[in-house]
Amino acid sequence: MAGLAARPARILIAALSGVLAVLVGTGVWVAAQARDEQGRAGDKEAALLVAGTHAKNLISLDYRTVDADLQRILDTSTGPARAEYAANAGKLKSTTVANKVVQHGVLRATGLVSLTDVTAKVLVVADVEIRWDGSKSAPQERYYRWSMDLAKVGDGWRVSKAVQVL
Repeated sequence: MAGLAARPARILIAALSGVLAVLVGTGVWVAAQARDEQGRAGDKEAALLVAGTHAKNLISLDYRTVDADLQRILDTSTGPARAEYAANAGKLKSTTVANKVVQHGVLRATGLVSLTDVTAKVLVVADVEIRWDGSKSAPQERYYRWSMDLAKVGDGWRVSKAVQVL
């Protein structure tokens, strides 16, 4: 008789062990999903920040600090965009210095279009005031809108393509 009474207890223990295993597995899965979502949110914020910074770098130039300004553009870019900026840096520098250009850019908005583990597409809106030291010309305001492709480089994001949009 003692053997028959022990059998339901073993079945109950086995069933409870199974339920516990399912609960632990579910908890591990939920925690992993939360970590993935947190990482994705971090990537989203980082991509938006880099795209906005890059846009501001593109439109914030000063003839007195042009070398550092151009380096900031290169630092936030990669691939085809970086190659294009590097190829045009000499001409941009000479024009900026010769005309004593001072551009002050203001970031207005960024918006995420798409995001994967290694790429992102961001829309950026920024405005700039351009003046020329020593000139009697009134400052000009210009408004820029870009679609930027970003690539994950190491553990950070860089702009690989920036196209002005209307």
